[in-house]
Amino acid sequence: MNVARAVGRALAAAGVDHVFGVVGSGNFHVTDALTQGGARFVAARHEGGAATMADAYARMTGRVTALTVHQGCGLTNAMTGITEAAKSRSPLLVLAAEATHRSSNFHVDQEALARAVGAVPARITSAETAVEEALAAAGTALHERRAVLLNLPLDVQALDAPEWSQQPQLPGGPAATSPAEADVDRLVLALLQAQRPVFVAGRGARDPAAAAAVAELAARCGALLATSAVAKGLYHDHPWSLDVSGGFSSPTSADLIRGADLIIGWGCSLNMWTMRHGGLIAEGAEVVQVDDTPAALGAQRELTFGVLGDVAQTAEAALACLGEATSDDTQRTATGYRSEAVRHRIAASGRWRDVPYADNSGDGLLDPRTLTLRLDEILPRERVVAVDSGNFMGYPSMFLSVPDEQGFCFTQAYQSIGLGLATAIGAALARPDRLPVAALGDGGCLMAAAELDTVVRLGIPMVVVVYNDDAYGAEVHHFGPEGFALDSVQFPSTDIAAIARGHGFTGVTATEEADLAPVEQWLAGDRATPLLIDAKVTRTEPAWWLEEAFRGH
Repeated sequence: MNVARAVGRALAAAGVDHVFGVVGSGNFHVTDALTQGGARFVAARHEGGAATMADAYARMTGRVTALTVHQGCGLTNAMTGITEAAKSRSPLLVLAAEATHRSSNFHVDQEALARAVGAVPARITSAETAVEEALAAAGTALHERRAVLLNLPLDVQALDAPEWSQQPQLPGGPAATSPAEADVDRLVLALLQAQRPVFVAGRGARDPAAAAAVAELAARCGALLATSAVAKGLYHDHPWSLDVSGGFSSPTSADLIRGADLIIGWGCSLNMWTMRHGGLIAEGAEVVQVDDTPAALGAQRELTFGVLGDVAQTAEAALACLGEATSDDTQRTATGYRSEAVRHRIAASGRWRDVPYADNSGDGLLDPRTLTLRLDEILPRERVVAVDSGNFMGYPSMFLSVPDEQGFCFTQAYQSIGLGLATAIGAALARPDRLPVAALGDGGCLMAAAELDTVVRLGIPMVVVVYNDDAYGAEVHHFGPEGFALDSVQFPSTDIAAIARGHGFTGVTATEEADLAPVEQWLAGDRATPLLIDAKVTRTEPAWWLEEAFRGH
């Protein structure tokens, strides 16, 4: 077989079981070989969508996932999705055909493109080393949690490849980083001295072993539990959970985080969004970060100290120092921040559902809070929610509950609109046991509308909710108060439900709460077609989480 087919067959044999993409002449053979080897190929309508589908699938499964693209333009179409994956440390392997002759219309410096967005560049250099180089690239993606761009030069692809000498396997990864004893001692001392500790778990704590160890340590020292946005749902049913820390925090949660005298980020960067530009850190509070990547420690904010170590191992080492922790928190006297008064506050007003608001629905428009709270009641609890970026994004992120960390897929590291629908597709394929819910703005939906076809073609029983204000709402609320003309960011009304019906969806237009009755009918039916809700939402209220960010800039 030629090099292209050898690479595809080897990757499939080594366990790469899902590949997303758009096929052209340059990536046809490697894609076909992957599918012949047993991998599932998911055809997208645009490479940008394919990249984000692959990213979401990789996040949800933790497995290396492949994206396959044509040389040049296929890769550049996918770059926004690849950038998101690179910033989010997703194990993504990009198989990119490469035109090496400068006279080719398709020639671009693909290695430079990878470096520019934080991906790892790699290349197949010869027929003799092709399989080894492909497996090494996949191993880097998996073990280092990196987006790897593997260039497949067209001339090398066509060469005859030698037979495999042994069954292809991904190289083994390094052992988890154990924390230094002195760092553990310092961490334990900080915990013993703290009266109001708060733990913020991030992407690095989503692993079940890490999540359990952090929760047990929190119980031992009386810490409240919060998460970054990407780890939403991690402690959903926990009585001491504050849900998401940052712009999406409820007033009660924000107040309790702000009252902490020790904040520990577990696999969490504690960035400006998670800490509200530092506004959730009290004066004099100690700030500690635990991470297994040296460059991550202190990269986003000044720390009291950092601990280099695997999250699970570090939490377990701290527990060992503190002594055996009870597994039943109800049988121990509350310590630290876990007083009965705090428990009552969390139970009474810790959730956004319990925060009163003035319903602004009327004149054919729905208050997005009212819309989202009603959908939270209607939709099954077992769901996986994907949220696009934009002025609306806080409503589904705050008012739609999820059962656990596998219920929320948040591709927001690059803050590009237009990724939410593809995110929901990738997450749905990773968790077919749950109802996928895509929460989009009208701008992001129309950007990604080609992938509505993909939802229908794959037979995914998805609910797409479009918060339709006929505008790029963030810009309206940012520049409108300053007196600028807004014709560049406002648009005529668009019937997105009709567009969805054209693709084969069941389309519902909602201008008041009663219009959501067809959603209940769809849920009770056979769900033979996906459902899109074109919700005409009020435009008067800016997103307070974005207002805060703009002030920070």
